[in-house]
Amino acid sequence: MTIASEDPVKFAYWVPNVSGGLVVSKIEQRTDWGIEYNRQLAQLAEQRGFEYALSQVRYMASYGAEYQHESTGFSLALLLATEKLKVIAAIHPGLWQPGVFAKLGASADVISGGRFAVNVVSGWFKGEFQALGEPWLEHDERYRRSEEFIRVLKASWTEDEAEFSGDFYNLHGYTLKPKPLQKPHPEIFQGGNSTAARQMAGRVSDWYFMNGNSFEGVRNQIEEVSAYAVAAGRRPGSDIRFGLNAFIVARDSESEAREVVEEIVAKADREAVEGFGAAVKQAGQSTSDGRGMWQDSEFKDLVQYNDGFRSGLIGTPEQVARRILEYRKLGVGLILSGFLHFQEEVDYFGEKVLPIVRELEAELGVQEPVALATAAPVA
Repeated sequence: MTIASEDPVKFAYWVPNVSGGLVVSKIEQRTDWGIEYNRQLAQLAEQRGFEYALSQVRYMASYGAEYQHESTGFSLALLLATEKLKVIAAIHPGLWQPGVFAKLGASADVISGGRFAVNVVSGWFKGEFQALGEPWLEHDERYRRSEEFIRVLKASWTEDEAEFSGDFYNLHGYTLKPKPLQKPHPEIFQGGNSTAARQMAGRVSDWYFMNGNSFEGVRNQIEEVSAYAVAAGRRPGSDIRFGLNAFIVARDSESEAREVVEEIVAKADREAVEGFGAAVKQAGQSTSDGRGMWQDSEFKDLVQYNDGFRSGLIGTPEQVARRILEYRKLGVGLILSGFLHFQEEVDYFGEKVLPIVRELEAELGVQEPVALATAAPVA
């Protein structure tokens, strides 16, 4: 099975459309959740070589995130402020009807010239659903619903008089016009560590986001999801690709970078981190095999929402770039980046780190696909 792509590794950043930044810490963060800051950030990011931005989805205050802008509207605003950047809107099945969202996505894709994407989030925050009066499904059922949601999106975006019959959603001759500009459809992302999430990614998603992890952890996830994809008749590396979350701290010296991480953790909002940890671990423990998100996350990992410190992109520009290349060799096609001071650090990354990444890729020439053993899907 070949996984590694010959394409250069792509870079995305978390859109700070939620207050509190990307760490649950009282450290100073020169990052703003407002629209003007984010317009400027999006314009800077595309100038510095970032290809994607991911708008977060939160519907109410929680764990240090007091204020939140709605993800789809915010994404469209960033698309209209940029020329090349693709913007990924995170959304929750259960709070959206998929045919209606498909209509929104098609319009956003046409308006932006083919730059809209979606991240389907199955959900961990029970309190949001309860506050909105919506049912909170058992863990694996949430992923079953998400898979149907994606299948309805694809049908709506690619078929006339689309039909779908499922346990959660149905289409009866639905024709959406205009269709999206992107063919066959806008890119569909998803995350999740559980077996249900990995199986769903192998069957239906275009990109699978992994929480921050070690080389070995990333290799194991890619192998497993790739095996599910093959079993579904899909090709790893093309039909399904892999993104990795990383909180990047690049500084002129390694000691400076590590001191920043130590200060973030030392100034962590302990009450918020522990509350977040309790909520997400409860969600993960409800999986059929106890293998959900954040199950082995320690306090330090939870200070950065998606285990971003674990990816180890901490150090000098060259150290960070070389580690990115090692992940690329494993099959990681996209780095989803978080930063402490977004505008300043996106600028630094684009000026100091990204050129080294491209130089290292050029030294490799045409990357030989990495052969991975075809593991049998885990039941």
